[in-house]
Amino acid sequence: MNVIQNHLPTEELQAIDAAHHLHPFTSGDEINAKGARVITRAKGVWLTDSDGNELLDAMAGLWCVNIGYGRDELAEVAAQQMRQLPYYNTFFQTTHIPALELAQRIAALAPGDLNHVFFASGGSEANDTNIRLVRSYWQNVGKPTKTAIIARVNAYHGSSMGSASLGGMAAMHAQGGLPIPDIHHIGQPHWWAEGGDRDPEEFGLMRARELKEKIAELGEANVAALIAEPIQGAGGVIVPPDSYWPEIQRICDEHEILLIADEVICGFGRTGDWFGSQTLNIRPDIMTIAKGVTSGYLPLGGSIVSDRVAEGLNKDEFNHGYTYSGHPVAAAVALENLRIIEEEGIVERVRDVIGPYLARKWEGLNDHPIVGGAHAFGLMAGLALTPDKQSKAIFDTPPGTVGLRCREACFRNGLVMRHVGDRMIISPPLVLSEEEVDMLVDRAMRALDETHGWLREEGII
Repeated sequence: MNVIQNHLPTEELQAIDAAHHLHPFTSGDEINAKGARVITRAKGVWLTDSDGNELLDAMAGLWCVNIGYGRDELAEVAAQQMRQLPYYNTFFQTTHIPALELAQRIAALAPGDLNHVFFASGGSEANDTNIRLVRSYWQNVGKPTKTAIIARVNAYHGSSMGSASLGGMAAMHAQGGLPIPDIHHIGQPHWWAEGGDRDPEEFGLMRARELKEKIAELGEANVAALIAEPIQGAGGVIVPPDSYWPEIQRICDEHEILLIADEVICGFGRTGDWFGSQTLNIRPDIMTIAKGVTSGYLPLGGSIVSDRVAEGLNKDEFNHGYTYSGHPVAAAVALENLRIIEEEGIVERVRDVIGPYLARKWEGLNDHPIVGGAHAFGLMAGLALTPDKQSKAIFDTPPGTVGLRCREACFRNGLVMRHVGDRMIISPPLVLSEEEVDMLVDRAMRALDETHGWLREEGII
């Protein structure tokens, strides 16, 4: 059995990586010159690298290890399913028990009449599905001109051709001929960075009403759907003003626009409910899921679809699917993961205990001289870095320079915290303890101190 226990020295591992491994969202020349960080083990909220250093993983991998690392139950379920039915597809009028049981379980957890699931292998695939799904729906119900999909600037919906087009990140659109046709974008509800002197609630309404303006520009008869994250995750943990989502919902209802809530990051407990749509009182027609559905232990994603949309979709053959849609081993692991989340009361603990505790501790970072805003929502949080708290000014450096410096300081202090430009963000495993929250905030403060010292030494502030 090829299970790696003892390993080569770090330098040799890095050399192999540089010779053969192409990394996502990475400059190959840069990482090959520096050497990749090699992670060898994980348990709970802790990672261990090839040099034996322990890191508190405040990003839960990529927003996904909700129940923490090292849960033997998931490994045992995967092994059992592999022995019984390691793979079969769901094409050609065929199903299998793990897929149908998981679809039933997800439908029971999802709000409203979201009772149908189309499986994929991850969020990018699921959002590609959503593009075809909503266009097929409108065609089947006699409105074939409704093909345009509206999304938001600085949103993240994946990195495939379709899903990256839905996302609104300029750096991604600069490569590979993106966005594809008939994808349109409106502004984001990012009050701290873009609200200026406006009241947050006024700003939230203004940004929501950009949707109405875009519908008028494109023509209601041509607009199929709006896609949006309840809280923008990769964009910087952007929590919209309270006025934003009710107005978005009203506009979608008024203009017969399908609302797709991308729950890939918010879903399965991170906001203190099973889904961010429940926390923010959104009534989506479709929800995108991935990541937390298996806690990242195996790849799985999907689109949860309302009764109305499923009824329209089912009128004709949907010529779409993936080899691994509803993979039996991934589905079995997802079922076990959801059992653990429910039986251990993890969602309720996020809402009532650890989420509020993190918020209290995190807000203390507001006192740091280069923090312009520290905010937490459930078990995700962000820091806006600035040289001037009052004006919310940006640093006189290329965007992301200070954030990258702070991220590297985090690693030196045994903490995984991500930077988005000059914002710092976290999304730790939902099983984080109060003691680990204290350690997280303490290590973040030390990284901020190092970053502040560097800024002063370089004369940037």
